[in-house]
Amino acid sequence: MSFENVKSSPWRFCIAPMMQYTDRHFRYFARIMSSEARLYTEMVVCDALLHAGPERYLTHSTFETPVALQLGGSDPLTLAQAAILGEAAGFCEINLNVGCPSDRVKSGKFGACLMAEPQLVADCVRSMIGVVNIPVTVKTRIGIDRTDSYDELASFIQAIHDAGCRVVIIHARKAWLDGLSPKENREIPPLRYDVVRQLKRDFPDLTVVINGGVDSIAATIDHLHFVDGVMIGRAAYNTPFFLAEIDRSVFGLTARPLDRETIFKRYLAYAAHELEKGTSTRELVKPLHYLYQGQPGARQWRRHLSERCAKTGAGIDSLADSIRHVERAVNADHDALGAVTTL
Repeated sequence: MSFENVKSSPWRFCIAPMMQYTDRHFRYFARIMSSEARLYTEMVVCDALLHAGPERYLTHSTFETPVALQLGGSDPLTLAQAAILGEAAGFCEINLNVGCPSDRVKSGKFGACLMAEPQLVADCVRSMIGVVNIPVTVKTRIGIDRTDSYDELASFIQAIHDAGCRVVIIHARKAWLDGLSPKENREIPPLRYDVVRQLKRDFPDLTVVINGGVDSIAATIDHLHFVDGVMIGRAAYNTPFFLAEIDRSVFGLTARPLDRETIFKRYLAYAAHELEKGTSTRELVKPLHYLYQGQPGARQWRRHLSERCAKTGAGIDSLADSIRHVERAVNADHDALGAVTTL
């Protein structure tokens, strides 16, 4: 597969849907660093969306675009209703979760357990495609429990392909639905990138996005020689500053990447606006924790965010003061270097 062929793919680089992480504040933060990355919401359970009111789950900024809505569910009619709301709210894609292995998800009959029912997943996909004009995609695993042969995976992919799905995001690990926690299911089952690459060869007209264990730009570019796109999960949260290089290194744009201070100041302006609307500082500081990961003052930065900014009643001044801890550490390093140089 030619590396050049995927340069125009809307799924070239994606940030994974992650529960308790990829809320609208994190997505705004990520968009400051990359104009091109495709963003995803946390998984939204269809029943909650329809019964608790869409504004609670679908609110987002146009600045986040392109952003996709991930849905959890297994009833074709309910999913169709939720998809209609998602399209009306401005999302560019509806993604069906067929990959989450948690007990809560399994008990609700959605997530990875649906891999055992390919025809039901196909019915869900077909139902959503029939009511929206945006892509309906599926995020899945390479297998579950003992149902993990390549033939079984290919049969599952064929079923959703026949239903009209043209984009699949595949976490290159199987999931054990009994015996492993969600965290363990992200780490213990071995990564099988070869399986995902084989799927691309066997389904050449399908857009295949690989997910699982990718944590660098170098690894991203390597995968793009074999598949259409890469989805990065925890690394985007734990080491977010590398996202500032994505537009140049992965998409070939020429604009100079933003530095950390500029990213922080732009997010600070967003936070000030959100605080005026009643959003708590506690919600707003979470995306910022690892912005200075590996830099002087990173520990003091995180401590200030956790101890000062997350307190009830903390305001924009407290958040703005965070940068001083980094500046002090940088100045101390410069002073120490200067002292060594003069010896």
